[in-house]
Amino acid sequence: MFLLSDVRFLPEAPEHSAAIEAIADEAFGPGRFARAAERVREMAPHAATLSFVALFEGTVIGSVRLTPVAIGNVPVLMLGPLAVRPSFKNRGAGKALMRLAERAARAAGERLIFLVGDPPYYEPLGYRPVPPGTIVMPGPVDQRRVLVLPLVEGAEAELAGAVQPRRQVSA
Repeated sequence: MFLLSDVRFLPEAPEHSAAIEAIADEAFGPGRFARAAERVREMAPHAATLSFVALFEGTVIGSVRLTPVAIGNVPVLMLGPLAVRPSFKNRGAGKALMRLAERAARAAGERLIFLVGDPPYYEPLGYRPVPPGTIVMPGPVDQRRVLVLPLVEGAEAELAGAVQPRRQVSA
């Protein structure tokens, strides 16, 4: 019997990459590469320091990644993919991964996380819909599924524009 207390949550490490890809393939299938969210992930590498895995008996059973991008000129993190192996779903591992990612983003001084996902799953975790057209994705997306989590109260009011790579601040 699987219990959430038997799961270890760790920052993502390079040796987790193959398992993470396999879980994402299992969860989303080959069509995931055609989605607008995947176009965003192609803009920048995910932040391994803000990404986590769930391990059960030493095996990766779930993961969450955060990718630093911008909406207009506003730095944001895009969450995804969040995936948990089917035999471990609906037992709290995904929500625990989400909370870890949120805490890490706050600690890193980030202001916003956004994602494309099912509102009934993400809204209880604090994610809110944004007005249609506020966030312009690089490809078709159901605007009702674009959600944002402000890490600083009112930060979502700054959002307007296309998702794009973050500009690097030169020293």
